[in-house]
Amino acid sequence: MTLVVIGPVTHDFVVIGGEESHKVGGATYFQSFVFEEFHNDYVAIVNCSDDKLIEEFPSRDKVKVIRKDDTHFFINNYPSRDDLNTREQLSNFADIAILPSDLEEILPCEIDGFVLNPLNRFDFPAETVEYLKSFGVPIFLSLQGFLRVPDVQVNDNYTIKLSDFDELASILSGVDVIFLDESEKNIIGTGYDVDEMVITNGSHGSRIVSDSEIRIDAVPCVNLVDTTGCGDTYMAAYVSQKLLLKSPETAGNFASRIASEKIENFGPYNFNK
Repeated sequence: MTLVVIGPVTHDFVVIGGEESHKVGGATYFQSFVFEEFHNDYVAIVNCSDDKLIEEFPSRDKVKVIRKDDTHFFINNYPSRDDLNTREQLSNFADIAILPSDLEEILPCEIDGFVLNPLNRFDFPAETVEYLKSFGVPIFLSLQGFLRVPDVQVNDNYTIKLSDFDELASILSGVDVIFLDESEKNIIGTGYDVDEMVITNGSHGSRIVSDSEIRIDAVPCVNLVDTTGCGDTYMAAYVSQKLLLKSPETAGNFASRIASEKIENFGPYNFNK
């Protein structure tokens, strides 16, 4: 059951309570650690200009690179170590779109599902999403990137603003499951033709909306260490179980537990920690 996970790998500058570090990031990066543990038959496709970033993935031979002339850069600043839910974020908003022509020669012969992880509105043009829909397999999509547009310039980067746009409805039409948080749900409102929405709300848990609504409790954390990539981890854990068991409730409870375990350690999910 081959799962194809697509989206940028990033160079992240992380500041937690004044302590600085440089890290590899991006939803596809964080998710690869979850799939490595719980859905080993996967391929990660990333777009970037820096091959060194690929060395940090759990299985280098499962990563395929679309080489572009830039790499996504994010600054994630958590002003207080005691409040990791509050983050100030900047990005260079790299315009390095993933096109159908980038994918045609590198997609595996057999595909059982796509996981799409845009980090800004430029990453997946509508034509690329339509191309992936033509395969007729489940598509799981992280919504946040499609809402991100540059706002105020700060040196070479920009603050991030979230906004809806007219083309979004057609992009999401036919997508099987979208993942978003409560603030993003408020931005897009209703009227989207999506079979299932998985809506997260941090320590308040999550809810899964399809024909009915299922509430998922958050699993309490013993030691809150690092929330970066938590939503990406939740999404990957959910997908890994939903493909196998088809049960949204089971997948949601599993994802909540795995996200909690990730938060208790710095960096991506690691089962052995």
